Amino acid sequence: MPKPSRVSTRDDSPEADSRRSAGVRGASLETVAKGRRRVFSAAEKLRIVKAADRCAASGKRGAVEAMLRREGLYSSLLSRWRTQFGAYGSEGLAVKKSGRKPKFTETERRNAELMKRNAELERKLHVANVLISLQKKAHELLGLALPESDGDG
Repeated sequence: MPKPSRVSTRDDSPEADSRRSAGVRGASLETVAKGRRRVFSAAEKLRIVKAADRCAASGKRGAVEAMLRREGLYSSLLSRWRTQFGAYGSEGLAVKKSGRKPKFTETERRNAELMKRNAELERKLHVANVLISLQKKAHELLGLALPESDGDG
């Protein structure tokens, strides 16, 4: 049994263009830019925390909630900032780099790099000393005179 095939008809009318741009139920397709996450500096966080404290101290009902709506924040974010401020002071509100923390500090990393380089140079020195001693033995076996050294060893 042959498969049914789709017959394509080319329609260049303006009505056809509007039908093509319409979505599933006739709504036009629209792309919306993806929202970006806001990042607050430590100074902004401190300002908002202090403003919330002033609102709470004023005694007006709903003052903190109104301030949060004006700023476009959730109460959980304010709660987290208050906790950080209470535990660490204004340094606790600083923006921290997300993700896994580095295993080493900068000085520890530099120290490890220098230790690795030192080990490599010691290995090369050991190889050079073995080659020199091998050359000395070869000169002794062949009976060749060695050039005079400057007392290096």
